[in-house]
Amino acid sequence: MLYRFKSKACGDVVMLPPHGRRVLEILGKDPEGPGILLPEQIPAALEALRAAVAAEEAQAERKREEAEAQGEELTIPPDERVPLRARVAPFIEMLQHCQREGCEVVWGV
Repeated sequence: MLYRFKSKACGDVVMLPPHGRRVLEILGKDPEGPGILLPEQIPAALEALRAAVAAEEAQAERKREEAEAQGEELTIPPDERVPLRARVAPFIEMLQHCQREGCEVVWGV
């Protein structure tokens, strides 16, 4: 099942299941059913997504440093080659539009 995030402020954002599920888990939302992100929840959602991106980037940097210290080349698994920052960028842009317009984001409906 694809995750389709909808709003009245902009076009839909569609994500593959593992990535949509991860975004909803970061937001503390149930990934199994329909849901809504109200305008007053958007600032906290943006903060949570940005914190998750920063945490992932810090972890990737630690892995690079450890591999370099051991004289090894860092190999990145295929499912980790596209960073969270790139995957959530369209969704963050959607949330920013919704924040300006004062409208909600829905999914699974």
